Amino acid sequence: MEKIKILWRNTIDELLNKVSWPTWDELRTSTLIVLVASLIFSIIIYAIDTSFGFVTEMFYKFME
Repeated sequence: MEKIKILWRNTIDELLNKVSWPTWDELRTSTLIVLVASLIFSIIIYAIDTSFGFVTEMFYKFME
């Protein structure tokens, strides 16, 4: 039981004193970068999916 208490004490100490937390500006900037990158990536995936769908549809129409 003592080991668990020590573990929790060390965990809390690490979270409060040793972790380098980002500032609000860094957090906001990082969030914006992730959102923009996700949007760009989803547009690229949508374009590829639509293109493959079109090519597949044309292929099946050609094979009829």
